[in-house]
Amino acid sequence: MTTANPGDVATGTVTSTALPVASDTPRRAPLGSGLAAGWRSVRDALDKPLASYYLLLGSSALLLTIGLIMVLSASSVRSYLVYDDSYAVVKRQLLWVAIGLPCAWVASRLPMRHVRRLAYPGFILTLVLLALVARFGVVVNGNKNWLAVGPFTMQPAEIAKLAIVIWAANIYAHKERRLRELHHLLVPVVPGLFAVIGLVLVGRDLGTAMVLAAILLGMLWVVGAPLRLFGLSLSVLGVAGVALAATDGERLQRITHFTDPFKDYHDAGWQPAHGLYALSSGGWFGQGIGASTQKWGDLPEAHTDFIFAVLGEELGLVGTLLVIGLFFTVAYAAIRVAHSTADPFVRYATFGIVVWLLGQMMINVGMVLAVLPVIGIPLPIVSYGGSALLPSLVALGLVIGFARREPEAAAALAARRRNRSVGLSASTSTTSR
Repeated sequence: MTTANPGDVATGTVTSTALPVASDTPRRAPLGSGLAAGWRSVRDALDKPLASYYLLLGSSALLLTIGLIMVLSASSVRSYLVYDDSYAVVKRQLLWVAIGLPCAWVASRLPMRHVRRLAYPGFILTLVLLALVARFGVVVNGNKNWLAVGPFTMQPAEIAKLAIVIWAANIYAHKERRLRELHHLLVPVVPGLFAVIGLVLVGRDLGTAMVLAAILLGMLWVVGAPLRLFGLSLSVLGVAGVALAATDGERLQRITHFTDPFKDYHDAGWQPAHGLYALSSGGWFGQGIGASTQKWGDLPEAHTDFIFAVLGEELGLVGTLLVIGLFFTVAYAAIRVAHSTADPFVRYATFGIVVWLLGQMMINVGMVLAVLPVIGIPLPIVSYGGSALLPSLVALGLVIGFARREPEAAAALAARRRNRSVGLSASTSTTSR
């Protein structure tokens, strides 16, 4: 269409104005805008008051569910051979879950002052139980770390992990303003933990002793111990570990052969070698739940220490990464709680629990991957065993309770309860009409 201005006609010129033409071609979104929008959504979700609470609750529930499924699968063959019932082991695990979940719920609701009052009684009870193990303990797989109580057996060293975290956190919270002094930093926590570690080593349980030592170092780090103290502690622990390994032929054989388990395939390398077989045959997505071949007798402790190998064989790399990711999600959410709290006891106890669960997971996975020697450490929450599961569930219950008590989270939960009450009363009044 051509238009002419009067002035242009006078001068003999014509101005042509082209109208815009609509295009049917859709505009493309900028490259990466979808990822950016997704990341913003994740950030918005994590900024909500109850984010840490739901991350802890969801990740813990998923780990427990995966653990029950894998215990059922990994123990079915052994259960049938030993007990003539393929579900015998998983039934026991379900019993411990039925006991542990109410205990975790109570721990999440227990007032903080009551938790702290249990610190010294729990620590003293731990010392007594470990002393009884040293004197009257039952030897299982070469380690004297079990205590028979009537028809049941328990492993007090697992209870000790939770007890020393609460005890040390309570002491450090009391000494919050005096932790710049080395004396208050070390006494009585370090001697107390060395006493617990010593009693555990009497029963030859080097793996649990390593986890306890990691908890000690983690607690010292979070309260601000000087770096030179860590260097000294690591040197002492390293020398002690070498000395303990050198005085035990079987332990020394495991340590010297763990990097190449096929070097001593029919002896010390049998278990880690078959663990690697299981992982390598799993591929990306695994053989399917229940389809493991290594659990048919070739892989010792398939439902306890080496359950991660069966998990990798049946659920593949995706399944193993999911489990590891869930542990790191628990750690991330717990550290958020520890970072945001104003209560020193919550900060120290939460960090101690993170070091315990995450450190034990890394040691167990390292054993199965043959990057660490086999030292008999179960995978927390996932492996079979009531002595290990019950304290772990209580510890997670405590951290979930800490997350619920965050001021913003508590306010959000209170508002949600009020809204439910209002909605319920409104629906009741409408029905009565």
